[in-house]
Amino acid sequence: MSRRALSTIGSVVAVLAVVAVMLWGRSGDDPAAQPQRDTTGSVRASTDVDPASGLPWIDASDLPAQAQDTLRLIDSGGPFPYPGKDGSTFGNLEGLLPKQPRGYYAEYTVPTPGSRDRGARRIITGDGGEFYWTADHYSHFERVRR
Repeated sequence: MSRRALSTIGSVVAVLAVVAVMLWGRSGDDPAAQPQRDTTGSVRASTDVDPASGLPWIDASDLPAQAQDTLRLIDSGGPFPYPGKDGSTFGNLEGLLPKQPRGYYAEYTVPTPGSRDRGARRIITGDGGEFYWTADHYSHFERVRR
């Protein structure tokens, strides 16, 4: 192969490498291009968002077993493991759930295996029939699809 042909091939490879690096770097800048992981670790499409709350959806079947048990307890009216706390008013002080009058939301403990106290996991219900999940004591929420 001639020296000129090798030089041309080398230039083309260099340009392609630069373009590939630029495109690879840009994909990390766009959060919408990244898959989202829910609190259970499964990947969810970034467009799977509840339009009413702006929160990502999580299917009830994807919640931890203890959260599914708590949903069943809520549906049947208890008994709950923390009667003085479960069913009490959730104030939405963080403002992460849709704004509603005080008393609209109630919270329920989702037991955490190995925890000596109530742990950080909760199901929040709304008077409109909606359910929300937090695994980190109100820092992040997902809307539960039942």
